[in-house]
Amino acid sequence: MTPQALAELIQSTARTVFEQHDLDPTVLPAAVTVERPRNPEHGDYATNLALQVAKKAGVNPRELASWLAESLAGDAAIAAAEVAGPGFLNIRLAAAAQGEIVTRILAAGEAFGHNDHYAGTKVNLEFVSANPTGPIHLGGTRWAAVGDALGRVLAASGAEVTREYYFNDHGKQIDRFARSLVASAKGEPTPEDGYGGDYIAQIARRVVDKHPDALDHPAPETQEIFRAAGVEMMFEHIKTSLHEFGTDFDVFFHENSLFESGAVDRAIDKLKKAGELYQADGAWWLKSTDFGDDKDRVVIKSDGDAAYIAGDIAYIADKIERGHDLCIYMLGADHHGYIARLKAAAVALGYRAEQVEVLIGQMVNLVRDGKAVRMSKRAGTVITLDDLVEAIGIDAARYSMIRSSVDSSLDIDLDLWASQSNENPVYYVQYAHARLCSLDRKAADVLAGQHVPEADMSLLTHEREGELIRTLGEFPAVVAAAAELREPHRLARYAERLAGVFHRFYDSCPILPKAGTAPTSLVAARLELARAARQVLANALGLLGVSAPERM
Repeated sequence: MTPQALAELIQSTARTVFEQHDLDPTVLPAAVTVERPRNPEHGDYATNLALQVAKKAGVNPRELASWLAESLAGDAAIAAAEVAGPGFLNIRLAAAAQGEIVTRILAAGEAFGHNDHYAGTKVNLEFVSANPTGPIHLGGTRWAAVGDALGRVLAASGAEVTREYYFNDHGKQIDRFARSLVASAKGEPTPEDGYGGDYIAQIARRVVDKHPDALDHPAPETQEIFRAAGVEMMFEHIKTSLHEFGTDFDVFFHENSLFESGAVDRAIDKLKKAGELYQADGAWWLKSTDFGDDKDRVVIKSDGDAAYIAGDIAYIADKIERGHDLCIYMLGADHHGYIARLKAAAVALGYRAEQVEVLIGQMVNLVRDGKAVRMSKRAGTVITLDDLVEAIGIDAARYSMIRSSVDSSLDIDLDLWASQSNENPVYYVQYAHARLCSLDRKAADVLAGQHVPEADMSLLTHEREGELIRTLGEFPAVVAAAAELREPHRLARYAERLAGVFHRFYDSCPILPKAGTAPTSLVAARLELARAARQVLANALGLLGVSAPERM
């Protein structure tokens, strides 16, 4: 019995109890909360339902809890139900009922943990979206890992997810990139506001190789050649780095297309007609303070050029017009101001503020030998995704980026994450999976040719067996919470906890029979339990985009 199934049993039992005692059933919550007690001696699960509704029902909490306990105790799945404190209800499952979790996991396989909470919801998930003026830096690397994992988690929760990269190929940063390439090709110093690093020189050489006469044209034509070719080459490098990192996108959306297609003009005209823009100081302003922003925003500057937010407004309209119910933006630490302005733009366009959601990721720092690592030979000024992968590998790079909440800054110890020890979190989890695979291989050898009786899950009564089963049963709730709260790091922390619980089970409960001893129903049950643990670990790692090795 999973925690969800137990919650449903308590819910139905409560309705029966309320009917028996002529209580108002409308005070019962839509869903019952079931939790694991901190102290295992208090039971397998606990609920505060009686405390939650007793006052509304007009009864004493302990009395209500006792009625619930008495009714639950009559169910074959419940070994014991006891009232504790002011009205908590502690519950122990019968071993056979608890063992049903193992059977469900093995039957569901890769689908175990999936849910339909977001079924029918079309989600546009935009992340990374780094400017094509240099390689992916650490902030972008964090979003590449977290965004990809979030997309997997939302899809596992039933959503139809479009992973989108907003390709910033319009604006002054592209002009600075082009000037930097031209300067490098001419052997001149990097412009004061330009980009430096080996990658600029490499791309400049590639542009000249592709266009040998690039420097022979008038300055504007030369810059356009280097801009077009350089952006294309840089973006191909970015896409290759992301693909090798395990992060792929469904849509690469070009910012410039919003201007070329007239989408920006159409969006601005729509806002003007709706009275959401006003003129002041020669510019057009969005009344964003009407929708919770701290100040109104310039959309069309006094010189007639579109401000950056003009593209953002058209982009929101484009996303929602493509049929997306929810648009999630994953932005860097310096974009807090975008939360209110993007929501304001959506509402001004006639959409719901809830259709726009902005996640902000904090900074990432690298540490080696206790000292900050600050310089990349490739990029010249920043550490890149490629640098991190080269230092610690793809799995460790992804896992290290996902493992912590994006709300907090992150320090990555390169020595720790490159090590093959239990101190390295990703190694610890992957080793548990590899250990389970090894157990399967040993079982095939030891049990070859022998009759293995049917597994009897009611025999799984050891404390460590129960702990492992209950931990496995939590996985669906962890996936659901990770999706709802947009926190895939919950899966990483769960995987580490599950790995620890498995190791304790493995060390305490002999699984394979001794030489010359026939396998028993307990052996078969423990093997099933181990296989279920292997499946759930693989599922968790899969949702994180991290490999589940069979050998290490």
